[in-house]
Amino acid sequence: MASLKNAIVCAAALAIGISASATGQSLDRVKACFVYLGPIADGGWTFQHHLGAQSAQVGLGDRVEIVWQENVPEDSRAEAVIEDFAKSGCNIIFTTSFGFMDQTNAIAAKYPDVKFEHATGYKRDTPNVSTYNARFYEGRAVQGLLAGRMTRTDKIGYIASYPIPEVLAGINAYYINAKRVNPDVELEIRWVYTWFDPEVEAEAAQALIDGGVDVIAAHTDSTATLEVAARTGGAVLGFGQASDMTEFQPSPRISATVNNWGPYYFERISALLNGTYAQSDTWKGMSQGVLVGLITEEVPKSVKAEAEALRDALATGKTSAFVGPINKQDGTPWLAEGEYAPDGDILGMNFFVEGIVGDVPQ
Repeated sequence: MASLKNAIVCAAALAIGISASATGQSLDRVKACFVYLGPIADGGWTFQHHLGAQSAQVGLGDRVEIVWQENVPEDSRAEAVIEDFAKSGCNIIFTTSFGFMDQTNAIAAKYPDVKFEHATGYKRDTPNVSTYNARFYEGRAVQGLLAGRMTRTDKIGYIASYPIPEVLAGINAYYINAKRVNPDVELEIRWVYTWFDPEVEAEAAQALIDGGVDVIAAHTDSTATLEVAARTGGAVLGFGQASDMTEFQPSPRISATVNNWGPYYFERISALLNGTYAQSDTWKGMSQGVLVGLITEEVPKSVKAEAEALRDALATGKTSAFVGPINKQDGTPWLAEGEYAPDGDILGMNFFVEGIVGDVPQ
């Protein structure tokens, strides 16, 4: 995991996609407020967002006040929390889960002088709403390669939260890159319809293991999948999700994709302070340091080198997680030989690729 100092230094390198003119009004001090879906102690998604908020605070010192609310459900209660923050003098409010999208836009319309930043969503209904996301599927591609190489049963698993484009892109990238190094690999998906519920996540992981899966990726927020895998004494492998999850090293964690939000939070709060803040839609990945791919020493040297080569090629733009030829699940062509998936296809992904068994839930 990047240190706080490194996260702050990296902020200058983050490019922000601007879609409106800057405010032109500088502030002496900013109150930045964060709405978290889960607890900070989840060890994954929320923990990493909070680490990013702390990073921004360290970098900006007494020019920023950080306030947050944990365990906010993705329903009308989120709207109440967001509005309470707006009323309390927050200059900028970061809502850090996809399910906060409509609530964020509803409250933003009522408080035009407050800036709102929504993570992983796409709606910007008013000029004071910005969106930010990461190319999580890039990390899934590396995990897929590792899964394909290291499975002993040829059965790999994926614990999926909701059937939205972000998750479908992750599943497809995982499967495609596993299949390319292991043509015999089979993928089993377990839908849990939650971002954070350790009990449900653990049940899904155990069901996969009972079905013969020995490598599991999880698109959920807690450490539950790795906790279950750890009980197998090394028979089942997994990945750090959103965070380092280093406590599961040396077994079963063979890799981790770390979401490095610190530079983004530093950049956006700094822009509000210096009067250059503008509405934006940001979607960065490994090349900008928003995703950091870690591969442990427990991975055999030749496989580790192969995975690192894919990671580095993704970071430098020399390849893509989706390189043709690739067909959709029904056999219709999607990408031609050597063709990379366009961003629009990934952002709107609503299909499985050929070879994945099962329907996309509706």
